[in-house]
Amino acid sequence: MNALVFLSVTVVVLVSALGGIAVWSPRRLALKVTALATTALLLPVAYVGLMELMGWPKSARFEWNPATFDEVQVLAAELKEGEAIYLWLRLDGASSPRAYVLPWDIKLAQQLHDAQKAARDQGTTPRMRGVMRRSSAEIEKEPVFYADPQPALPPKL
Repeated sequence: MNALVFLSVTVVVLVSALGGIAVWSPRRLALKVTALATTALLLPVAYVGLMELMGWPKSARFEWNPATFDEVQVLAAELKEGEAIYLWLRLDGASSPRAYVLPWDIKLAQQLHDAQKAARDQGTTPRMRGVMRRSSAEIEKEPVFYADPQPALPPKL
């Protein structure tokens, strides 16, 4: 069984037990409703928190702040045809890279492959822009993956 599923089920059981205790305790109705609301809010927070702590690639759907993906450096990628696109990204301003997984999309995979080849030929790195906030129609119009342009030559003296 997947460790995330096991931990999530354990959290659900424990939080449900706490909710049950809160409901059956001899307290006022308002306090019981507050305890149940807190229990209901704790479940998704615990799931996302567990997912953040795991060392596995994070699904792009669960990114808290998609704006951080406006411009990121692609350090490595693995394409599993028909399954997923695994990315190792360095977000701008971040000190350490993060692993992400995107659902399989042949157009994205082709763009990534072309960007990696162009970056290798130019001696730069592939980059990614705004994939988290785009529909497939927008992805077709403007590429998501591209090679960093070559740096400008120093001025002649």
